[in-house]
Amino acid sequence: MPDLQDDCVHKRKSAVPVIDIDASTPEEMADKAELVGIARTNLGALTLLVLSILAGVFIALGTQLFVLVTHTATSSYGLNQLIGGAAFTLAMVLVVITGAELFMGNPLVAMSFLSRKITGRAFTRNAIIAFIGNLTGALSLVVWLYTSEQWMMSNYLLGAKIVLLANEKVNTSFGILFARGMMGNALICLGVWLCYCGKSNIDKILSLLWPVSCLMACGFEHGVVNMWLIPMGILLKDNRAVLTVAEKAHGGTLDLSQLTFFKGFLIDNLCPVILGNAIGGIVLVAGAYWFVYLHQAGKGKEV
Repeated sequence: MPDLQDDCVHKRKSAVPVIDIDASTPEEMADKAELVGIARTNLGALTLLVLSILAGVFIALGTQLFVLVTHTATSSYGLNQLIGGAAFTLAMVLVVITGAELFMGNPLVAMSFLSRKITGRAFTRNAIIAFIGNLTGALSLVVWLYTSEQWMMSNYLLGAKIVLLANEKVNTSFGILFARGMMGNALICLGVWLCYCGKSNIDKILSLLWPVSCLMACGFEHGVVNMWLIPMGILLKDNRAVLTVAEKAHGGTLDLSQLTFFKGFLIDNLCPVILGNAIGGIVLVAGAYWFVYLHQAGKGKEV
């Protein structure tokens, strides 16, 4: 009789589904990151390119929202920057939840490479395609947002804000941009890393909110953000109405001679920022967590 009762209790318990709602441990996050990194490099080139283009579009949309939220701010600079950073989180929410591919913003691939689960060739292929796709997506949104004339909002103040921000970025020294790029992508990668502890999309959104808000509020740099912001500024700098408002906000004549596509954008800004992004993502985040959780005997065999 006791055996029968025990059997009935066991059946009742097993009939109840067990739902694991606890956050993953850092060790589990590292294992998951490694596996997802392998899956990302196994994507076809065209699929990866499309996902990268979408990521470029999403980051551009988030940057536009950041500028929109902050462009009329006249006081409480820190608070306004924080609110703008929270608004920009839209971009990373779209990237993470839809599975888009962000250049150097995904520590998973780097962790898989460091564990020798993927080859250097596969890692390089992923990075190159993601860069091309992100740039294509960001530049496509330059065209669409320019055509939409949203930059005319607030009597051209929105467009003026874009020009001022873009001009500042191309007139900043290599060392400063490198350091800001390193910190910027470290925060992006930390946001992505935190997502792997959650069990739902709400968990992911909250995980992204704080590090991504810090990135934008503190004025750190990310190459994909600049892929939209600086070309948009270059396009708007020759608009007389925008330039007039920009000079009024600046308090004097603006020197926009460095705001050019090749030298100002690609050479003076994107090179140091991308280099900093790479160090921040691969070394500070992927490398650190790989060393702590995956640098073990038996996990170094290439597959």
